[in-house]
Amino acid sequence: MHPALVPAALALVIAAPAGGPVDGGVPEADLAHHGSVTMADAHVAAELTPQNHGPSDVPDATLRLAYSVPLADAQTLPDTCLRSGPRTVDCRTGALPAATYGAPFTVDVRLAAATTEVTVKIDTAWTGGPLDHNPDNNRHRVLVLDTGDAYYF
Repeated sequence: MHPALVPAALALVIAAPAGGPVDGGVPEADLAHHGSVTMADAHVAAELTPQNHGPSDVPDATLRLAYSVPLADAQTLPDTCLRSGPRTVDCRTGALPAATYGAPFTVDVRLAAATTEVTVKIDTAWTGGPLDHNPDNNRHRVLVLDTGDAYYF
């Protein structure tokens, strides 16, 4: 992705990833996202931990959370996150060296209206340069019921 297309509010730093190029000179990294999602009283909280299986470092990445219902207009988000649409939030992961976990973080949003369930799609929106030939471990769809129970991915 061209740097001009990266949301400026995320203040993403683009740097050449460490580690050797794999496919035709393009570095490869295998990002993964782990965590849980809960919902209670029109609040949806996603606890997330990014991971890079390698082989190359990732200078920074953007994780997107997309909700099946609209979010309330006013939100209090972590400093590393921004509202990118009526149903989406983008968060930067920070640098992810190969074979490490990133810093865990929580995204707690309010829905525009109460509902009994919501589907949250979690995906990598930007890798900072390296190719990810195994996107299945960073793409999740989690159906969350308004019970306060944790749904793990």
